[in-house]
Amino acid sequence: MRLLEVKNIEKYYGKKSSLTKAIDNLSLGVDAGEFVAIMGPSGSGKTTLLNCISTIDTVTSGNIYLDGSDLTTLKGTKLSDFRSKNLGFIFQHYNLLDTLTAYENIALALSINHVNSAEIDSSVRSIAQQLGITEVLEKYPYQMSGGQKQRVAAARAVVTNPKIVVADEPTGALDSKSASMLLDRMNYLNRELGATILMVTHDSYTASYASRVVFLKDGRLFHEMNRGTDTRREFFDKIMQVVTMLGGELSDAR
Repeated sequence: MRLLEVKNIEKYYGKKSSLTKAIDNLSLGVDAGEFVAIMGPSGSGKTTLLNCISTIDTVTSGNIYLDGSDLTTLKGTKLSDFRSKNLGFIFQHYNLLDTLTAYENIALALSINHVNSAEIDSSVRSIAQQLGITEVLEKYPYQMSGGQKQRVAAARAVVTNPKIVVADEPTGALDSKSASMLLDRMNYLNRELGATILMVTHDSYTASYASRVVFLKDGRLFHEMNRGTDTRREFFDKIMQVVTMLGGELSDAR
């Protein structure tokens, strides 16, 4: 089932005298249960696209549908309500509240949606076990490693069972071991819990965990590929071939 439908969107920045086109008539679809990575060089429009899908930014023209609802028409409290109930966010720098424990950070998303306390406790402890962070539930962010903080952020993103999880460079601030652990857990969320994930990354290794990779260039769709029956190593090699076509590893892209 097609969950997300991006139709002919454009995004301009600046004034008439100096307009910059960040996204150029781009269309994209994501099925329910997919794990899609978006790649592209700096300035390709990948973060702008993610921001428009996650309602952080607005499109100049075109439409974005999530489960049949046109996000481009929602405003004010309707937009806030829709965002809290349907979207989960994982950022590069965690965005945890320093004055709350891991448990409280995860529970906050449920509290906002007026879930009762017994259900909150059950949901928080269940997702913490699945993401391997039970031992840090009573700790504050300053007491956790980067990898633990990012897994807490992932738990917060999925505990409400959102229709789609958007992740912006989720491994960007992590060492390789922590990154692999997070990606394994994201893979688990996708395969075992059916979470639909849309992730922006500059890193081919990170992208190889996805089931499909979409490449952008100059605000347009440049290429896309499905993992299919490939091993992650085989998929990684194919991703690197496209990255080479785009001008080398995208380590400078944000």
